[in-house]
Amino acid sequence: MRALTAAAVGLAAALALVLTATALGAPQGRTSPKPLLTTVPKHP
Repeated sequence: MRALTAAAVGLAAALALVLTATALGAPQGRTSPKPLLTTVPKHP
């Protein structure tokens, strides 16, 4: 029974965190127009 209670409390906390993050919205910022430069390792 304790495990069920702990799972319910954890689920409620996670849901509250998601709803809070959704309510705050995305931060206002800009992304770089340039793509990230990556290199592919050479094959042996």
